[in-house]
Amino acid sequence: MKRRTQTMVTAAVVAGGFALLTYAERRHPLRRRTTATLPRAARNIAMGAIALIGTVWGQPSGWPATKKRWLLNLPSDLILLDYSLWWWHRANHEWTALWRFHLVHHIDRDMDASTAFRFHFGEQLLSLIYRRLQVGILRPSPNALWLWQTILFASILFHHSNLRLPESTEARLVRWIVTPRMHGIHHSQVNAHSRSNYSSILNWWDGVHGTLLLDVPQETLSIGVPGYTGPDQATLTSGLALPFHSVSRSEP
Repeated sequence: MKRRTQTMVTAAVVAGGFALLTYAERRHPLRRRTTATLPRAARNIAMGAIALIGTVWGQPSGWPATKKRWLLNLPSDLILLDYSLWWWHRANHEWTALWRFHLVHHIDRDMDASTAFRFHFGEQLLSLIYRRLQVGILRPSPNALWLWQTILFASILFHHSNLRLPESTEARLVRWIVTPRMHGIHHSQVNAHSRSNYSSILNWWDGVHGTLLLDVPQETLSIGVPGYTGPDQATLTSGLALPFHSVSRSEP
């Protein structure tokens, strides 16, 4: 598949997924909202647009050479890319230099599909460096890399959504993939909660490393980060400036 076609498919998945999940989560909300939806969503999307500009600007002129792989290698490429991303997400919580950027994502007081766009441009630029290491070491096929990134975007939209799935449906899904209830725990203000559930697509990695946490009722969760709950910290400008000031170490 040509690169332009791949880009169009990915854009359609992101736009369509966001529209569908936004509609669905308004009809079947998982958690009660604490702030006005439209201003929040506008800020989150604006943050994402700025990050996208920064990502395009900082994109390397060429990725490390990839190998031509047989179709049978596709599953292993996808699994290894997903597992290596688990380590990156965990590092964003444990290393102060990374946390100061990832913090911007977590201070959203509510969590819905728009939160999937709320990433600081600094975090996106740093993730490009890590992505280059991923590709250089794992050498996935170009199609595997594209497919994994497209699935990743869809998964991020899904597990950040405020969609209440039937508990039986979510119980089946969470055996394999990250779900809204599972990732909601990760966004809790409680330190022990936010230090769990680092997975992005497959949730196996949290099970393997002992960081899987599922038995926290959603109605008991307070989303956000302690010390960053004021309305003055929710603005777009304060979010963009936050990583360049001293940050609280109560979390991570």
